[in-house]
Amino acid sequence: MVLDSFIKYAGLKMLRVIIAFIVLQFTLISFNAQALTASQADEIETLAGTFVALLAKEDFSSATKMFDANMKKLVPADSLREMWGALSLGAGQYRKQTAYRKIKAGGFDVVFVSCEFEQATLNIRVVFDDMGKITGVFTSGLESTHKYSAPDYVKSDAYIEKEVSVGTGKWSLPGTLTLPRGNGPFPAVVLVHGSGSHDRDESVGPNKPFRDLAWGLASRGIAVLRYEKRKEFSVPEARFTVEEEVINDVLAAVSCLQNALEIDRKRIFVLGHSLGGMLAPRVAQKDRRIAGLIILAGSARPMEDIIYEQMEYLFSIDNKLTDDEQAQLKQLRTLVQRIKNMDIKQDAGTLPPTILGVPASYWLDLRDYEPAKEAAKLSIPILILQGGRDYQVTMADFEVWQASLSTRKNVAFKLFPSLNHLFMHGEEKSQPSEYDQPGHVHKSVIVSISDWIQ
Repeated sequence: MVLDSFIKYAGLKMLRVIIAFIVLQFTLISFNAQALTASQADEIETLAGTFVALLAKEDFSSATKMFDANMKKLVPADSLREMWGALSLGAGQYRKQTAYRKIKAGGFDVVFVSCEFEQATLNIRVVFDDMGKITGVFTSGLESTHKYSAPDYVKSDAYIEKEVSVGTGKWSLPGTLTLPRGNGPFPAVVLVHGSGSHDRDESVGPNKPFRDLAWGLASRGIAVLRYEKRKEFSVPEARFTVEEEVINDVLAAVSCLQNALEIDRKRIFVLGHSLGGMLAPRVAQKDRRIAGLIILAGSARPMEDIIYEQMEYLFSIDNKLTDDEQAQLKQLRTLVQRIKNMDIKQDAGTLPPTILGVPASYWLDLRDYEPAKEAAKLSIPILILQGGRDYQVTMADFEVWQASLSTRKNVAFKLFPSLNHLFMHGEEKSQPSEYDQPGHVHKSVIVSISDWIQ
């Protein structure tokens, strides 16, 4: 999916330029978030607005003067120019700043600057240290200006929607429950996002795959719960894992459906996409009420290996590998090996805060997790779907699932040769720019899922 980080990234020049297209998306700045005072907010807003204005004017030399020492080293003016160009390539020409939001997170002051581009609206998050210097810049909340239209397999009169809360109290998440019209109780599906900062529709550019799934399945008699992915966390960054990012909220969503009168409690399924599919077996191990799993492009191999393969693929699109690209791959390979070699006992107190923008605790949590082997321990039915044109989670992952589960009678596999990572149709070799084109989850995917559930 679309990588959340825009600038601050391991010193790899080309990776920073095309970072918006790598699978791993991660938000590090929203731990223990607190509101700023009015005076603090005004001053920091001004600084953040000034920085974005300098980017818009392409005055990258002046913009880098606002960086702290580390950012100046990692992101010189030329790299900042390339990154802004890559962002503009995806979102279109910059138009204006439209809004600001300020928080205090993890000891840093953070400003979300909403910016309108020709083809999208996005937030540029500017992170300040206690000296008022910029120590990180990220993008999030990419929202296309293309008007969404429902695919032809959706029957708008076949369902209703109502707002719900997933979880309770301060950390609850807003969600939408799509219910078929008629007499229940209905089978139901919880949709689990891929990596990174996502809305309830898992929007990517003009595409809304989770809305397609919700409306398409509800049109065929299946209730669907989708919710905003968590962006703020109560745990310290040093203890952050997929439990806080994904799993706890999925379990809360299952409980939400268990308490809904319209839902058949014995027929609640979890559908995970990408990272969500990778973690689905782990979720099912924690809640035996789950009736089955649906895995769409679920990663089955170590995440760091998939990141490396994606970068190789992106470099190969033009059918040539430059010396600079070879050097960058070598650097990335070193970081991947560093992740694999981490030892919590030997490295206690000396581990870096992050590797590839992700806390060491996150990598260590996934160290011994093998999704397909965990799935093999489950007795519930599982449906595994894969797009043949997917370059993010590839056939190599699909084959791992098959190797572990193909002898199980209650596990089904389905390959869609022409579909990409969003399960949308295409003819050519898949690449990041494809996600900028409006499309829909293919009808055959909706039919396969609904038939399997029903």
